[in-house]
Amino acid sequence: MVNFDFSTYNNIKLLDSDLSHIKDRFLSDNNMAGWYDLDINTSNIKKCADRIKRNADILIVIGIGGSFLGAKCVIDALTPYFDKGKPEIIFAGTSLSSDYLVELLEYIKGKSVYVNVISKSGTTLEPMICFDKVFDYMKKTYKDYKDRIIATTDAKEGKLLELSKAEGFELFEVPNDIGGRYSVLTPVGLIPIAVAGIDIDKLLDGAKLAKDNLDDCYKYTLIRDALYLDNKVVESFDVYEPKLYYFTEWLKQLFGESQGKSDKGILPISTVNTRDLHSLGQFFQEGNPIIFSTVIYNGSDSEVFIEKYNKNLSDINEIAMKSVSKAHYSHMNTNIITIDRINAENIGYLIFFFEMSAMMGSYLLGVNFYDQPGVNAYKNNIKECL
Repeated sequence: MVNFDFSTYNNIKLLDSDLSHIKDRFLSDNNMAGWYDLDINTSNIKKCADRIKRNADILIVIGIGGSFLGAKCVIDALTPYFDKGKPEIIFAGTSLSSDYLVELLEYIKGKSVYVNVISKSGTTLEPMICFDKVFDYMKKTYKDYKDRIIATTDAKEGKLLELSKAEGFELFEVPNDIGGRYSVLTPVGLIPIAVAGIDIDKLLDGAKLAKDNLDDCYKYTLIRDALYLDNKVVESFDVYEPKLYYFTEWLKQLFGESQGKSDKGILPISTVNTRDLHSLGQFFQEGNPIIFSTVIYNGSDSEVFIEKYNKNLSDINEIAMKSVSKAHYSHMNTNIITIDRINAENIGYLIFFFEMSAMMGSYLLGVNFYDQPGVNAYKNNIKECL
């Protein structure tokens, strides 16, 4: 269950407005609307995941940006802190760190390794450098290396598709009408998530529930736009459960790449509280008043009784959240989104909720939600230098 509180610590006055016309326009004139369709056949994804779970000690997921953040945020949210189970899922190809790559190749020695390489084009610098080295290792180590590599890529063209067909890798499609940051509920994200033992059907059920209940999504989109027009140009996504840290990292990409264009947009940042209250809390309380916050708060099934306060720790955490929101109210606006538990349905709901919000907010700003020309500019500079 997901609840929205946009008024207790938010003094923005909104006119009643219907944004459904944006949804209709998005569906009628956009060729990047594939993520809106949630009728996904998960049978082949689950078969592939079951094969990996039976045979692998480690699954290396090679990808960057949307090719890893979505899966990473769901897996971190829905698996235990200290016992991740088997197989261990390692994300690689997210940097150009030579130390990371050397230590990765050393760490996987003697273990049963499978690889899921994710790239629509097969030319993205960071993951393909990593994959080249991991591919060399796989060929040298396993006679059945072809059966241990799964490629998620474009269905029609690209270097990774050509290699996969030549080698006979199992193939999954990166849909052409879905940008990377909107791809978590496709094979891009669902394969690693399923390998982690998470029920991907329940994840999709939660997203479908959000799709059928868009009123709060419209309100949140309008609130963000009103705050932006009031010169609140930084949004802090605040969580009080460290498991949700990578969820905020995914949100930063989702909103940053979707809306940060043409000298427009709200800068997304994040905090993990109460930890970051001891670093950024002072700025939020009394610094430059350009920030508003969106809290994602969760209930918990884990109870630790704290005798000193005669309360459970989860209750103290909730008191901290409300106290912080109240203290900040004189200086910044706060939206509060509460999920009763961190589970697959609620995470799926939040994923679709925020995807819709990012899309609709982009229309209000007058920017394309699906492109990222600034990213392409730095990529082209690197290619020239290389």
